[in-house]
Amino acid sequence: MRVDKFLKISRIIKRRTVAKQIADQGRILINQRPAKSATNVAVGDELTINFGNKTLVIKVTALTPNAKKAEAGGLYEIISETSKN
Repeated sequence: MRVDKFLKISRIIKRRTVAKQIADQGRILINQRPAKSATNVAVGDELTINFGNKTLVIKVTALTPNAKKAEAGGLYEIISETSKN
């Protein structure tokens, strides 16, 4: 599954176009390597997402083509969340 689609389905980022822009700016790392929006993500991968004021590190635990709001949190596990204040 593409990383931009995963971020939308898991509701980490609300819209896929925003996820695509963030990935194409080099603000997403998959297993410590820069990722573009079309990079595939697999179960067990570690994603580092640099938002403007915080960095979120998650581990992918499941992949599904669509998920309800209640199921979205089960697609990943938060490893760390740091704020740049």
